[in-house]
Amino acid sequence: MTPTTGVVFRPQSPPEELRAVVAHAEAAGIAELWLWEDCFLEGGLTTAAAALAWSERLVVGVGLLPVPLRNPAIAAMEIATLARMFPGRITVALGHGVQDWMGQVGAAVDSPMTLLREHATAVRSLLAGETVDVSGRYVRLDRVALDWPPPAPPRLLVGGRGPRTLTFGGEVADGVLLDSVADADAVRRARGLVGDAHVAVYTEVDPRDPAGMRARVETLGDAGADTVVLQAPGAAPDPRPLIDALVSLP
Repeated sequence: MTPTTGVVFRPQSPPEELRAVVAHAEAAGIAELWLWEDCFLEGGLTTAAAALAWSERLVVGVGLLPVPLRNPAIAAMEIATLARMFPGRITVALGHGVQDWMGQVGAAVDSPMTLLREHATAVRSLLAGETVDVSGRYVRLDRVALDWPPPAPPRLLVGGRGPRTLTFGGEVADGVLLDSVADADAVRRARGLVGDAHVAVYTEVDPRDPAGMRARVETLGDAGADTVVLQAPGAAPDPRPLIDALVSLP
């Protein structure tokens, strides 16, 4: 299988550098540009809105949004707004977040899995135009419905590594996002857990080795990845050399 390929703009790079990267990606014709939301760097939805506005056809992925930081109604409102303004061009992954960071902002919970399940289920239902009435352990919504749900809900993924999280992503969301994948076995395990759901992966490659890049993409695609998101090594790499290397692949 030939997966869709994209490149990631890491939040360790200053946000003012994003516009030049978006322009480069758009001009190069790559399919997707992915963004991270890490504490305490850059907001995933604000950078996504800017990237979408600065481009015409680029698909923007946000991987991932830590669910303890947002009420699900707010998350659904923001995602729905982007999906309506830029139809077919936004993918969002939801995840636990780094628990130490969640503790720093007073958002850590006793059961991150329960929170993720309740949050993602509510967001997916709201984006589908449903009225949500739920009283869970962490999520409580009283007859909440979006006034402006997207006509076609965007792809919603769950980010994670463990089998429970991945299985849940295949059941409740449209699929899963795997972080830092270097071997095909991780993709095969995820594919076995999620069935036909979408599997997206981040993987680190060296832009100076186009043959190695091509081999990595092919290997992960053969293992079951639908989307392969490439990132260059280093703390804050400029993604433009990686974009150039990607478009040069045969």
